[in-house]
Amino acid sequence: MEDVQTRHANPLVVDAGSGNAYLGFVVYELFLKDSGGGELLSIEGRPDLTERAKGRAERLHFDRMRFQTAHIDAAEYPERIHVLMALHACDTATDDALVAAIKHGADHVAVVPCCQAEVAAQLKEKKAKPAGSMSLLFQHPWHRREFGSHLTNVIRALTLEAYGYQVTVTELTGWEHSLKNELILGRRVHRDNRRARLQLQALLAETGVQPRLTRLLGITPAGAAGGGVEAESEPVSEAEPIPEPTSDAAPAAPSES
Repeated sequence: MEDVQTRHANPLVVDAGSGNAYLGFVVYELFLKDSGGGELLSIEGRPDLTERAKGRAERLHFDRMRFQTAHIDAAEYPERIHVLMALHACDTATDDALVAAIKHGADHVAVVPCCQAEVAAQLKEKKAKPAGSMSLLFQHPWHRREFGSHLTNVIRALTLEAYGYQVTVTELTGWEHSLKNELILGRRVHRDNRRARLQLQALLAETGVQPRLTRLLGITPAGAAGGGVEAESEPVSEAEPIPEPTSDAAPAAPSES
């Protein structure tokens, strides 16, 4: 937040899958309330939670908090996002939040995933049978659930890296408070990263999975027909720096190949 407030007069923060918007209220109180600029957009699919949070914002006079009732993948996002956060967006909803961040040029991303089930189901299917001994890692249902959750987040981190983000994976809080505790932080420092993209494609090929995040972004396993990625997503270099912006202009999108 301090980074985007330094570089942008009116930073836009998106809280995707905000629930009761408690996280959004904390961020607004700490960073936006007395800053004189910036907005926080909370996106939540349940109308009752949206209305409750909206009423709370009115009572607190948090005038630059906005609310939208929509699922993350169907929300109307502004053209430019500066910070996107998603706390415990369940299963593929975290993927939808990451897609929104990437497509709208978010400077910073912070997600705490929850209940990853999609990849575990794919590992169970016959088409996802890696060669060698790797399949022993998820032979039993318990291991498949845990390995699938870990693999999901590894793919998410690699995807962010492929789109030019510097990624840190750490804990949100003590494990005694929540088992859904893995915090993925991304700061966009390059337009893209070819090495990370190739590593991601290789991982998809070796594990035989294709999670929603990579499907939505058009990233396919190494060796798949179609060359691996959509033309507009093809990287222009291994790690081409993005010049430090001096205004609210979005970072340049990856060039077409």
